[in-house]
Amino acid sequence: MPLLFIVSMLIALIGVIFALFLWLKIKKITIESARAQEISNIIKDGAMVFLNKEYRVLSIFIIIASALLAVFIDWRMAVVFIFGAVLSALTGNIGMRIATTANAKTAESIKGGLRKGLLVAFNSGSATGMIVVSFGLLGIGLMYILFRDPNIIYGFGFGASLVALFARVGGGIYTKAADVGADLVGKIEVGIPEDDPRNPAVIADNVGDNVGDVAGMGADLFESYVDAIIAAMAIGSISGMVAGKNGILLPIILAAAGIISSLLGNIVIGLFSKGKPQNVLNRGIWGSIVFMAIFAFFLVKYFSGDINIFYSFLTGLFSGAGIGMITEYFTSADNKPAQNVALAAQTGAGTNIIAGLALGMKSTFIPVIIISAAIFLSYSFGGIYGIAIAAVGMLSTLGITLATDTYGPVADNAAGIAEMAGMGDDIRKGAEELDAVGNTTAAIGKGFAIGSAVLTAIVLVVSYGTITGLSSINLMNTQVIIGTFIGGMLPFLFSSFLMNAVGRAASKMVDEVRRQFKEIPGLMAGTAKADYKKCINISTGAALKEMIVPGLTALIFPVCVGLFIGKEALGGLLIGSIVTGFLLAIMMANAGGAWDNAKKFIEAGNLGGKNSTTHKAAVVGDTVGDPFKDTAGPSLNILLKLMAIIAIIIAPLL
Repeated sequence: MPLLFIVSMLIALIGVIFALFLWLKIKKITIESARAQEISNIIKDGAMVFLNKEYRVLSIFIIIASALLAVFIDWRMAVVFIFGAVLSALTGNIGMRIATTANAKTAESIKGGLRKGLLVAFNSGSATGMIVVSFGLLGIGLMYILFRDPNIIYGFGFGASLVALFARVGGGIYTKAADVGADLVGKIEVGIPEDDPRNPAVIADNVGDNVGDVAGMGADLFESYVDAIIAAMAIGSISGMVAGKNGILLPIILAAAGIISSLLGNIVIGLFSKGKPQNVLNRGIWGSIVFMAIFAFFLVKYFSGDINIFYSFLTGLFSGAGIGMITEYFTSADNKPAQNVALAAQTGAGTNIIAGLALGMKSTFIPVIIISAAIFLSYSFGGIYGIAIAAVGMLSTLGITLATDTYGPVADNAAGIAEMAGMGDDIRKGAEELDAVGNTTAAIGKGFAIGSAVLTAIVLVVSYGTITGLSSINLMNTQVIIGTFIGGMLPFLFSSFLMNAVGRAASKMVDEVRRQFKEIPGLMAGTAKADYKKCINISTGAALKEMIVPGLTALIFPVCVGLFIGKEALGGLLIGSIVTGFLLAIMMANAGGAWDNAKKFIEAGNLGGKNSTTHKAAVVGDTVGDPFKDTAGPSLNILLKLMAIIAIIIAPLL
């Protein structure tokens, strides 16, 4: 193996070591409040119970899929598939453990100032981000050493995609069932604050933040990350843009440089951590991007000698940042779009919902321009391989991008624990300030995840066309038209399953919370304890039951279309799903983020403040936005990539 490949694997190991160092550093923090530690333990236990049950259900699908791969495709593909699934599940498990260790410790650290609390929450996110990228790179590297065939390694991406789908769908249903149920009864009917310990659903809500936005988002971006690298390797092996094996190795080496860039971004945040939390995090992200651009210039020049490949890489690197900036503009409470949604709540929940939907639809325009420009420019510079390298570029600094995203649920949990444990107004206020930033970083992370999913899915479609010998997809072919319509419909069908799942589960949660307030003497007065476990069980049971049908939808449709209508129809299905799935995901994520931050804008003392009629209308809008931004919207990312991977896997049968 070339020296730089070996160095890349060593860099991935350094990333794992750095993540473990941060985790141990967080674990050393002592929590003085026994109540805060107790609540943190309940959250951790609830999260791990759900995750373990989810993995048991998922293992059935993994066993069946691996057997089918071994019989009908290639036993090597089955081995690689299992390895990808195991690593993806492991990243989610580790990320969950890190986040649930850091939540109460973040609240505790705020006693020493907001800066200390920020660094603890960010370090927990950074540890998760480093585990994701390091495991992804190590897994791909090991599979390449064993089989020396990028097309076989697509099985690794399939395993990661399957786990990601169920992690995202199950986690999203869990968290929003609890969140919607807690808000509808707690804030609107009873009029108690968010995270009030009297609310029976509040612990389930905090558990859900972790299973949805840590394990779910981590699995989602792990999948995008490995799929982009694998597709670039496969295209590099045949494109001729880079001579010899350098076309295969360049994506791996660029990914390793991305880990170093993310580590340097962490150092930037540590050294320059004064100021507004959002500005501190932005410094780290932009610092990583600059470092990555410098590294990429020298690496591409050394491996290919073609500066155009570097320009393709830059296109992806900066288009990802651009989508993040646009998402921040449309969803941040500091900007006019979200504030206008809050103003609309003055005349009721209906106008608030209308304004949020309009914002979400409008917000699709610029991301489409950015992605279209990225495709055009990267192809102009480097052909199909240029698009693949652009996808790698967009995800190259994932180590720090994911850190700023998973920081959010940790800060949210910290605010909840501070409220429930009675840690004082100052700590609660500081945690809420960090949480407000977390809402914005989460929205940016979702925008980034959607953009990277689209670019990755397009590269996978190109790979599918290459394998099946489709040089073009003829829109005059009736089979292609049928496939395109089916593909365009699937994101809507898939989203409807998830929205209904959250609605049904939230209804059960509302009934249970109402029952406890009615039947437990002294609960409202604060002299009795709520039955948190009952609500946790409702979310767990609903998520495990409701995730099956959407998961089967993603698996069955591409196989049936490919086998019964043809490879051209399947190509149409993939294109149709990308077009509608991209727009629907952006609309849902941004509308949901705007509804959430419009509510936060009012809660900050604007337009009547908490418990006003305007606030209650905004809470209704937020409950509509919850499954938009945290269940259906982000799950569409995985739907697009999973169907494209399945198409590649079954291509030999077509």
